[in-house]
Amino acid sequence: MATAATTPHAAASARPMTREEKKVILASSLGTVFEWYDFYLYGSLATIIGAQFFSAFDVTTRNVFALLAFAAGFLVRPFGAIVFGRIGDLVGRKYTFLITILIMGCSTFLVGLLPSYSQIGWVAPVVLIALRMLQGLALGGEYGGAAVYVAEHAPVGRRGFYTSFIQITATVGLLLSLVVILVLRTWMGEQGFQTGEGWPIAGWRIPFLLSVVLLGISVWIRLQMQESPAFKKMKEEGTQSKAPLKEAFGQWSNLKMVLIALIGLAIGQAVVWYTGQFYALFFIQSILKVDLLTSNVLIAWSLILGTGGFVFFGALSDKIGRKPVILGGCLIAAITYFPLFGALTNVASPRLAQALETSKVQVVADPAACGSVFDPVGIRTFTAPCDVARVALARAAIKYELVPAAAGTPVKVTFNGTEAPLAPAVPANITAFTEAAAGAGYPKAGDPSIVKVSGFFAALGNAQALKAIGILTIFVIYVTMVYGPIAAALVEFFPTRIRYTAMSLPYHIANGWFGGLLPPTAFAMVAATGDIYYGLWYPIVIALVTFVVGLLFVPETKDRDIMTFEGVGAKR
Repeated sequence: MATAATTPHAAASARPMTREEKKVILASSLGTVFEWYDFYLYGSLATIIGAQFFSAFDVTTRNVFALLAFAAGFLVRPFGAIVFGRIGDLVGRKYTFLITILIMGCSTFLVGLLPSYSQIGWVAPVVLIALRMLQGLALGGEYGGAAVYVAEHAPVGRRGFYTSFIQITATVGLLLSLVVILVLRTWMGEQGFQTGEGWPIAGWRIPFLLSVVLLGISVWIRLQMQESPAFKKMKEEGTQSKAPLKEAFGQWSNLKMVLIALIGLAIGQAVVWYTGQFYALFFIQSILKVDLLTSNVLIAWSLILGTGGFVFFGALSDKIGRKPVILGGCLIAAITYFPLFGALTNVASPRLAQALETSKVQVVADPAACGSVFDPVGIRTFTAPCDVARVALARAAIKYELVPAAAGTPVKVTFNGTEAPLAPAVPANITAFTEAAAGAGYPKAGDPSIVKVSGFFAALGNAQALKAIGILTIFVIYVTMVYGPIAAALVEFFPTRIRYTAMSLPYHIANGWFGGLLPPTAFAMVAATGDIYYGLWYPIVIALVTFVVGLLFVPETKDRDIMTFEGVGAKR
């Protein structure tokens, strides 16, 4: 009887996708690209936005606040998953799409219009964070709907391939935001882009304002879309869940699968993704001191070269399974991050790599006078000389060793045995330590040994840039390996009646919290230890946890018929 029920669907799935089905999937993917473009604009311009909306603070603190405002959008994503996941399971996939794109587009457009701190004071950062949170809520409902929508249109045996196009949208959205920014920077010049000098408007605002055009296109596209066949079938049969939240998270059989999906798949995927695209960008900008234009060019080229991996690994997961591809990506990334980031330092900033090996920087202090400097949210004020010195060294990307001294010994910072002046304020320390570090072999910002390109295509004629792009492309390939099949894997975990709700929450907890907080947490780990690579332990440990839990508890789902699947433990 089970065979009779599934045979017609299996036979239908053997045919190629119809023109209408391809149109629906393309439309869904394009709309999602625009949503990711809107969301990533902020991350790409975090440094400039920090200067505009957090100008009351020193440079280092405003950069931390800018990162935290970026993270605010990630923190609320699980709540968006709950709100819009419930709407998607009750009302339908199509109309939920329209709501999320409107919220995202309008919020992004308003960021482009928002006055700066110098114009309206504290209201500016408050409104900025509110808009970021609205973006996060919208994105929390967007991804699950897009993944479910495409998967429910795709034939059995090809879900990994078709949903991989949804996975591409995040990277394409990031790439689109980088390209728009690079074009404007080149056209307007750095001063015109940052401050608007000589132009009617500051260039950094234009990408946000352009989102209103993308919003119009996205809304038009989504109005052409048809409702998911699985949802229509469920609605016709009257088998919809009346309380998807309660059913998804209030029944242990479903909640257990949510937890397994979260730990055994999603958190590992999240940290590998954010390490490969966001922390890599943060690392080369803030730690290796590569200028903004060059770092964006390098990342953009790596995205272009590596993006095809999403489709490759999505299709591969249709053949060999979701588990081996995703868990294999987590394991390979965990094993190779330290040597690859070391190689990136050697290539992008060879003088820094040499200084890390040959220079000896010590903070000599009474252990009782030193506290913890772990500060992932950037709100702590350090006053103890030992802590002030360590934070300043870490922010200048200077590797240090904490050496215990006798009780009551004054704090002393030495560079290759030569004592550096210890000023009472962090900014002064950074200046003093940078001068001392230069004498010990550390490069200053703008050092000629640091990789630099003058434009997008200039990178292709620069051997140093090409080597850096090669390493960054490996990171992107890891991203495609774990992220390409994840949509299909999560969709197949849950029955149609609660699919939107149940799959969205673990995805957004993983990517919004574990992934979104990775850059500030990893940098806080660097600051706390004085080791520029120490922050990599964050993604490595989580990726290994996912590998172990996934290996033991995640079922293989590639052959599951999602049209008839009623859930693990459901009565047949």
